[in-house]
Amino acid sequence: MSIKSFNPIPRTLMGPGPSDINPRVLAALSRPIIGHLDPQFVGMMDEVKALLQYAFQTKNELTIPVSAPGSAGMETCFSNLVERGDTVVVCQNGVFGMRMAENVTRCGGILVLVEDEWGTAVDAQKLEDALIKHPEAKLVAFVHAETSTGVESDVKTLCAVAHKYNCLAIVDAVTSLGGIELDVDGWGIDAIYSGTQKCLSAPPGISPVSFNEKAVEVIKARKTPVQSWFLDLNLVMGYWGQGAKRAYHHTAPINALYALHEALLLLKEEGLKNAWARHRHHHDALKAGLEAMGLTLVVDEAIRLPQLNAVAMPEGVDEARIRAALLSGYNLEIGAGLGKFAGKLWRIGLMGYAANEANVRLCVSSLDAALKVEGAGIEAVGSFYTK
Repeated sequence: MSIKSFNPIPRTLMGPGPSDINPRVLAALSRPIIGHLDPQFVGMMDEVKALLQYAFQTKNELTIPVSAPGSAGMETCFSNLVERGDTVVVCQNGVFGMRMAENVTRCGGILVLVEDEWGTAVDAQKLEDALIKHPEAKLVAFVHAETSTGVESDVKTLCAVAHKYNCLAIVDAVTSLGGIELDVDGWGIDAIYSGTQKCLSAPPGISPVSFNEKAVEVIKARKTPVQSWFLDLNLVMGYWGQGAKRAYHHTAPINALYALHEALLLLKEEGLKNAWARHRHHHDALKAGLEAMGLTLVVDEAIRLPQLNAVAMPEGVDEARIRAALLSGYNLEIGAGLGKFAGKLWRIGLMGYAANEANVRLCVSSLDAALKVEGAGIEAVGSFYTK
């Protein structure tokens, strides 16, 4: 076998992540590597923290990028806050709520699962009922933007319920950060994690996290060591703390952090509200184009994510064959359903840099063509963009 340099065919990424990356972010990846304790790099680290605080809308001192993907951000929250025997209420309305539940059990916690139907939001009343039944609960965990279904849950209300019963709230914001409104301080979120490859449009491999003072107090008051050495925030803060002097913890992913810095700078230049409005604008156009073909979105409009669109499959269509046709014929990637929705829908992402008019037009026109080849009886698409 002759192995040569790898040069992938460029794709338009409109699945559930990763998303298309701005050329400025790609260029940042190629900048000269320097040491992870170099004074220049340490200065950039402080800027990354400040930019993450802006993105999360928080003043939390413990706001840092974990040197691993979003799943490691999830583990960072659970492994630091959950000790063996702690009761944790997890609200599960999709795949990623299930992963939260798995983290609780692996940390030795006692899991209380509050389940809602896939395609619906987390029910605040069900959460309150569970907390009344389990006054010993220490933590509540739920997903803000459930990537497997395209559903947004009411973080502010759920956090208020958790606090009413003296619980801290852990929030999964992997798909929401940068795409829809998120206010860590205003909504009372105690611990939160995200990923770089969704609406931030940076390469995968880093997980932004933020912990408020109450959560930090819980971490410092642990009776047992954090089960993960690498994710132990008591140790990591020696590297990501303030000031020029940093304690070596691990070799940071230097060039990936360059890229994250540039992606966060782009977000700040655009402005959070403008970014949220852009995602909504292109979602509305995508929705109009899909509906013009006779396709329907699965999730109720009141709780529907603009950046992750769950689209019901026409009857008799092989969803995998359509996705393959889009990839081979148009270099366009969209996502399949997960879990209970496997084989039943497509997940079309409009995340970060990928949320633009050219991508929406490509998606609608290529999907229209692919479905017509399958004989799906799709209606002709007219004009679907409004200013």
